[in-house]
Amino acid sequence: MAARSRLDPGPVPEPIQAMGIDDDYVSLLVDTFYGRVRQNPEIGPIFENAIGDNWDHHLAKLKDFWASVAWGAGRYFGQPVPAHARHPEIEARHFDIWLGLFRETLEDTAATPEAVEHFMVRANRIAKSLKLVLFGVPGFGGPLHDPAA
Repeated sequence: MAARSRLDPGPVPEPIQAMGIDDDYVSLLVDTFYGRVRQNPEIGPIFENAIGDNWDHHLAKLKDFWASVAWGAGRYFGQPVPAHARHPEIEARHFDIWLGLFRETLEDTAATPEAVEHFMVRANRIAKSLKLVLFGVPGFGGPLHDPAA
């Protein structure tokens, strides 16, 4: 049996499929969620400024990202930290809005409560990591965005 490459990690694992998570669901999730993000008066303008007329390409990249996050699809090759660091208008509170919209979208679209939690655990880790990198730890410094600057 030939070894799988990073570009071909194989099918969605059965435990993930059993939660109703597959490429079709990730596509629905991403399209629905970012439709809501674009309509949000606080974070929508930030995304529109960053992505402009390039939404089709960006949504395809996000689908690869979330498939890779959800079951290790190995299709995402971007660099989210530098991508977010380029936008000084991002504030720490925006991540809470993002997480709230993400949970709401999951609760409206996911087939199972387990799918909601599967994604939310990962989304919370992602938000926490980006917040730490962008804004540092209070008292320890080191943020890429210096809110005092």
